[in-house]
Amino acid sequence: MTLPDAIGYLAAALTTASFVPQALLTLRTRNVSGISLGMYSAFTAGVALWLVYGISLGELPIIVANALTLALAATILTMKILVEREQRRGGDARG
Repeated sequence: MTLPDAIGYLAAALTTASFVPQALLTLRTRNVSGISLGMYSAFTAGVALWLVYGISLGELPIIVANALTLALAATILTMKILVEREQRRGGDARG
């Protein structure tokens, strides 16, 4: 493994891992009140584009990081949408 690849994998691990606590907290509490729908929508789309970019370059560190981050960000975004939809319909979802 080259030094740039090692740096890429380390960066990927750190940035992706930073989303795990938020995703777990969101799934556990269903509290999405502090999450901006616009921000998470734009962020998730941006991560998807980074993934496409990584795939087009064939750069595994970019692909792995963005595939994992996309899964986590999409989970948070989906919870935001579902919980707010429940709230509009009169459900007792918290957040």
